[in-house]
Amino acid sequence: MSASHRLAELGLSLPEVAAPVGTYVPALRHGDLIYTSGQLPFVDGALLAEGVVGQRDGDVTPERANECGRIAVLNAIAAAAAAAGGIDAITRIVKLTGFVASAPGFTAQPAVINGASGILADVFGEAGRHARSAVGVAALPLGAPVEIELIVSVA
Repeated sequence: MSASHRLAELGLSLPEVAAPVGTYVPALRHGDLIYTSGQLPFVDGALLAEGVVGQRDGDVTPERANECGRIAVLNAIAAAAAAAGGIDAITRIVKLTGFVASAPGFTAQPAVINGASGILADVFGEAGRHARSAVGVAALPLGAPVEIELIVSVA
């Protein structure tokens, strides 16, 4: 089954690719690889959540951050698909790098990024299994709790 069919079966759709706010492109193809710029959890032009992820009052909860990772990876897939000529031209997810704006002492970055990894496996099947880094950082652009980058292989 194609990635576009799996996406539809999951009740998901790819968003419009966000316009860059600087001198870069959302995704760049080099040979048979596409590298995405960092993608934030934007829904209809607004961040799904803002702040650092942690367990303190006022922090973004790990569960909400996991949801943000799912949205950010859909934005990354959309950017990669636009550069590839469509989602079905993506033959493999090579690498996911997930950044989590982390409160002091928060160490569950892998659990947050699992939401993004799950989407890739659901949409691309075995070709969605990937190498991954889940990195805690002090802050992300615009106060986003999660940022996702992908490297994908294309036909």
